[in-house]
Amino acid sequence: MNNNEKLFSRKTAPQNSARMVEAIYGCKWSLTVYQLLSAGVNRPGEMVRNVEGLSTKVLNQCLKRNVEFGILDKVVFNELPPRVEYQVTEFGEKFLAILDQLEALQREIDDKA
Repeated sequence: MNNNEKLFSRKTAPQNSARMVEAIYGCKWSLTVYQLLSAGVNRPGEMVRNVEGLSTKVLNQCLKRNVEFGILDKVVFNELPPRVEYQVTEFGEKFLAILDQLEALQREIDDKA
């Protein structure tokens, strides 16, 4: 083997997924939204009524960001009055599993401290 040949190239962080995790943890309501969805609360009005301090404007921004990332899917029903529900996508299930692993890792770190 020639000494000039490199076996490994520099490894870089996964930019898009790292940015997603940062954005989700940076939004103080995303984790609460996931908790609501897992409890079967999937309509925006119901979410606002169930969480103290959560406004419709902030919730809509949070939901929009999660839909853009592909974590949540917005389902619009063609009825009067209009009805909108949110659900976790298949990709979102994978992403939420990773967030669960991060929480478990944090608990482990906290237990050692």
